[in-house]
Amino acid sequence: MFSDYNDELGTAWLSSHRYAVVVALVVANIFNSGCATSRSREVESSALPMRSCRPDLQCWPSASDWQRLATGLTGKLLQPESPLLPCRIDFASPSCAVALRKLKNPYALQDDPGATQSLGWLAAWDATPSDYAVAAENAQDIALAVRFAREHRLRLVIKATGHDYLGRSTAPNSLLIWTHNMRHITIHDSFVGEGCPASTASIPAITVEAGTRWLEVYQEATVKHGRYVQGGGCTSVGAAGGFIQGGGFGSWSNKYGIAAAGMLEAQVVTADGTLRIANACQNQDLFWALRGGGGGTYGVVTRVTLLTHPAPNSLGFVVGEIKAKGADAFLELITRFIDFYRTALMNEDWGEHVTVRRNNTLEVTMSFHEISAKAAEQLWRPFLAQLEKRPDLYTTSLSYLETPGGKMWNKEFAEQHPVLPIELDSRPDQPSELFWWKANQGEVATYWYAYQSHWIPADRFEPANAKSFAHILFDASRHWSIELYFSKGQAAASAEALRRDRETSINPAVFRAAALAIIAATGSGSREVPGHEPDAAKGEAARSAVTEAMNTIRSATPGAGAYVNEADYFEPDWQKSFWGDNYARLLDIKRKYDPDGLFWCHHCVGSEETSEKR
Repeated sequence: MFSDYNDELGTAWLSSHRYAVVVALVVANIFNSGCATSRSREVESSALPMRSCRPDLQCWPSASDWQRLATGLTGKLLQPESPLLPCRIDFASPSCAVALRKLKNPYALQDDPGATQSLGWLAAWDATPSDYAVAAENAQDIALAVRFAREHRLRLVIKATGHDYLGRSTAPNSLLIWTHNMRHITIHDSFVGEGCPASTASIPAITVEAGTRWLEVYQEATVKHGRYVQGGGCTSVGAAGGFIQGGGFGSWSNKYGIAAAGMLEAQVVTADGTLRIANACQNQDLFWALRGGGGGTYGVVTRVTLLTHPAPNSLGFVVGEIKAKGADAFLELITRFIDFYRTALMNEDWGEHVTVRRNNTLEVTMSFHEISAKAAEQLWRPFLAQLEKRPDLYTTSLSYLETPGGKMWNKEFAEQHPVLPIELDSRPDQPSELFWWKANQGEVATYWYAYQSHWIPADRFEPANAKSFAHILFDASRHWSIELYFSKGQAAASAEALRRDRETSINPAVFRAAALAIIAATGSGSREVPGHEPDAAKGEAARSAVTEAMNTIRSATPGAGAYVNEADYFEPDWQKSFWGDNYARLLDIKRKYDPDGLFWCHHCVGSEETSEKR
């Protein structure tokens, strides 16, 4: 999917240092789904109508204050540095070369409190290490850090994996709560929420601490215990932070629902430094807000308990591309596909995405659930047969792949089956099971020029609207390539998934959406390394093209909303766009649990009540 984001732009800065990322099979693209969505939230104190304290002000903690904090911790108090510091000093040095190699490994970045997955966003934010970081080992460390920040009016930053595209896990002049070391996992055969009546029915579940990555959850639940958890696609995304608090989608969300709907309980430190349990039996309003209302807004989540399902017998994918020879043929292809999707694929068994490319290609990366590869091929056969009758206009190349459901995140299986190309974390001091999908390599240490999303209502696929919507997609693709994520709309979700989904605070527009359109562009470089800054002119041109493409789609789907975890930094009318009619209630809950605005982040609930310029 990085090639989609980068589109026709080059990546100059790391070209002599980074891997040559070649993914032989398009199937790996599926695991980009939800990558953006490990969104730890930057938060800031607004207890006083002044800027948060800075090191140059008298209110900044003294050396003895910092020592007092360090002494009270089970974990450590650190002073992070940028991973690119050696390159800022001497780009040609061996230490810079080592730093650039580190940037290629998402797990290496997560091991560094000064690093983030993305390096910045044009005219929005740049990765900047916090002045101090609490490397938390437990919930008590987090509570102590929250109370310390409140006492000294410090800007807080919360980071588990640092995957957040919007820069909410990085800020200058701040105290970082770094949950990376909190990765304990517990499997429950019979879970009942704390404080619930004894008569409450128990269900299978899994509890994960704040720093846990989705790969670790899948390997514990699915590979070892035969249970499936609805989570994210990227293996290195955090499982308990902003991803799930913002909603959270994966390749099989149409079957199992959004990740937030699977949250059964959360332990959270609120702004008063109190450790609270939120579930269906206590602190129900906070529980509702944490399930889709945005991360880092209401407190610091220290652990979550998630619903598990029996692992599916099989999971599969249809991958490849269909090329049209000329614009007219491509418009016809889009029209035919919209009809095919509505009649054959718009159900709980299918998901993932297609990419409508500027070069008149429809790239297919569709997932299926509990369907054999042979049955999937037979389902697609009538659609492809129509195109294959026109070899002068269309070239088709699709593969049908089926894998055992319990093997999807097994490293040995993935190594032996190149249909799931992986990169290993080869560092000698790391667990041997760590890997990431090769298709995600391009998102590691990238610089964002633009990223926009917009839900596509299901009625756009209906016969009365399908032809005009095909024209809209075609016209938008003349500006930039568009990805349509069918796993990130819930109009085709199962009845059981929808029942759980409707109990969350995610924008209700998702229940009417057949897909989420994502249009994005990336570059490379860092503004902190002189002579190797991102290309601003190229970035502005890309952002303009992305905006033109998305405006074309918005014009046909007014008011459809955007997904908060994967959205434009400059999203207009963001309260309505991200949460719809739920915003007023979320704001009331924010005011209840954080009346002074200690937790603050860009375009998060309540952020309009305090100044961003602190």
